Amino acid sequence: MKQIKRVRVVRRADGYYVQFCIDTERREKREPTFKTVGIDVGLNHFYTDSDRKTIPNPRHLRKSEKSLKRLSRRMSKTKKGSKNRAKFRNKLARKHLKVSRQRKDFAVKTARCVVKSNDLVAYEDLKVRNMVQNRHLAKSISDAAWTQFRQWVEYFGKVFGVVTVAVPPHYTSQNCSNCGRVVKKTLTTRTHTCLHCGHVQGRDHNAARNILEKGLSTVGHIGTNASGDIDLCLGEETPLSKSGRGKRKPKK
Repeated sequence: MKQIKRVRVVRRADGYYVQFCIDTERREKREPTFKTVGIDVGLNHFYTDSDRKTIPNPRHLRKSEKSLKRLSRRMSKTKKGSKNRAKFRNKLARKHLKVSRQRKDFAVKTARCVVKSNDLVAYEDLKVRNMVQNRHLAKSISDAAWTQFRQWVEYFGKVFGVVTVAVPPHYTSQNCSNCGRVVKKTLTTRTHTCLHCGHVQGRDHNAARNILEKGLSTVGHIGTNASGDIDLCLGEETPLSKSGRGKRKPKK
C-alpha cells in the first residue's frame, strides 16, 4: 500500500473508474537492433520514416463523423431536461469516448512498435498548439494526435532504454537529404527534386532522412516528460500539479 501515492475517481460516459498512481519504475529488456530511424508525421500518412516505410492515417474522427452528426441532430430535436435528451447525450458522449480510445490505442501500439524496433528514434519537435490555429487543418491535426504519439514514444523510450530525440523542425522538408542544399517547395509539392544534385524522392521520406541526420548529431536524450503520469488504462494524462498562478504575494 505504500507504493500508492494518489487515488482518483473519474467519471466517463460509460461509468466510473478508479485511478491508482503508483510509485514504481518500469523497465523492460530488449535486444539491441542496431537500427536508427527518423520519423516525419503528416496527414496523408500518419508518418513516413527514413527507411521509406509509411503508416496509414487512421482518421478515427473522420470515419465516425457521420454517426456523430446524426446523434447530435437527434439530440438537438429533443426537449431540454427530458429523459430522451439525456439518453441521446449519453450516446453522443459514448461515441466521442470510443473515438478517443481508438486514437489512444493506435498511438500506443504504433509508438511501442517503433521504439522496440530501433535503438534511436528521431522526430520533429512540433509546436502542435500553434499548428491547430490553422482552421483548415485544425480538425485533421487534432485527429492525428501527433502529441499523444510523441508522448508514448518518449515513454516507451525510457521503458525499453531507447534513445528518443526531438529535433528542431526547421528546414527538414526544404533541405536536400543528399547534398544539404535548400530546395524551396510549397505544401502542395509532394516530391522533392533537388536542382543542385538531381536527387529525387518523396517529400516526407526526404524530411525523415533529414530528421534522422539531426537526431544522430544530437547527444543525449531530449524531449518532454515521458515517463510517470501517463494513464495506461483510460487514455488520459494525469493532470499536472497546479501552478502558482494567481497566488497572492506575501505581505511585506
